[in-house]
Amino acid sequence: MALILISLSVVAYALFSQRLATTPITGAMIFMVLGVLLGPAALNLIHGPEDQDWIALLLEVTLALVLFTDSLAISAGDWRAKSRLPTRLLLIGMPFTMIIGWVLGLILFPDIDVWAVALVAICLAPTDAALGQAVVTSPRVPSAIRQALNIESGLNDGLALPFFVLALAAAVETAETGAPSLVEVFARSLVLAAIIGGAVGWLGAKVLVWCRERGWVGLEWSQIATLALVLLAFALADTAEGSGFIATWVAGVTFGRATKDRVPGTAMFAEDLGGLLALLSFLGFGAILLGPLIDDVTWQAVAYAALSLTVVRMLPVALSLLGTGLARPTLVFAGWFGPRGLASIVFGLLVAEEALPDGSVILQAVFVTVALSVVLHGATAVWGASRYGAWYEEATAAGRRLPEGDDVGHPRMRRRLLTPFAQHELPEGESDPP
Repeated sequence: MALILISLSVVAYALFSQRLATTPITGAMIFMVLGVLLGPAALNLIHGPEDQDWIALLLEVTLALVLFTDSLAISAGDWRAKSRLPTRLLLIGMPFTMIIGWVLGLILFPDIDVWAVALVAICLAPTDAALGQAVVTSPRVPSAIRQALNIESGLNDGLALPFFVLALAAAVETAETGAPSLVEVFARSLVLAAIIGGAVGWLGAKVLVWCRERGWVGLEWSQIATLALVLLAFALADTAEGSGFIATWVAGVTFGRATKDRVPGTAMFAEDLGGLLALLSFLGFGAILLGPLIDDVTWQAVAYAALSLTVVRMLPVALSLLGTGLARPTLVFAGWFGPRGLASIVFGLLVAEEALPDGSVILQAVFVTVALSVVLHGATAVWGASRYGAWYEEATAAGRRLPEGDDVGHPRMRRRLLTPFAQHELPEGESDPP
């Protein structure tokens, strides 16, 4: 029965996706609520260890695909030469987000381990622009701001991974004797995984380019080979007891740098599959992660969620953009639209698998924040993009010279951010298969 309802929901969403793109209702909202209804909190159609295992696998595979395709799409662009905004958000804004989130967490959760609080802050540092897709696709929003938020979202989950791995290892080491040391975790989970991912991405790209240029492989099988490279990087790193997520992220970066757009379109299948799996992941999130926690949510978790979506995000963004000349409405707009999504969910799932003494507190704070973000950022994305776009148009019409209007080029948007698949544009030189 659950499979029937899920299949019908996917079909229904697909049929109305174009219409929903202009409303405050997003796919993440729909599937998260559906998950809660199908889970033990309501109908109890998704329950038990078997269902939890396949949903956990779904979440992990989805994040691996998203990490690869996001880093691939962004690393192939020339954004660093044209705009410093994404670099500021990533290298200044994200560390401050972790620090401020850690400090506020220590105040709100004084009775839990300091590393557990760090995990909360790190889990919620990455953003997921797909939850506020109108913000990064609306032509009314200046391209410099759309690009900055898009690139930030595409890279900050990968950049947060090393901090998460080390904080989780420290929390486990504090809670358990005989746990792997931080040095061992660093060497295996980070260094070894990065080497594996880099090798798979680089060699895979070189071989694919060589075969493509000789006409040995077409677009369709290039896409399948690219998807297989994602799974290969993840599996090799996991077999070596490293982080499969770090491996896939590094593989995406090296694949993008090695191909340099010489094999356009190879990631389309992985991107579209990642987009579909991301929607289903929110269903799994609602069913097995969020639903069972609803009755036990504390006021501290709700308070932290509210602070995480406002102060913890907006203050670091404002600090990172000091000196750029951006107007106050831009700082507010960029600060508010930092949705928490897939990466935060999977990080929370990994914490749950370790069964830490303070695990329930961590999960409450993380999952409540994600749930509020799905609703609030989804509901305000279209409205916010429209209001901000109207302000920008009025300001430029009045003759104001704003840095928001600087030419930053048009790097390829990540396909999963576009609502209906039909809106996707194929890369230059490619056409739809007959």
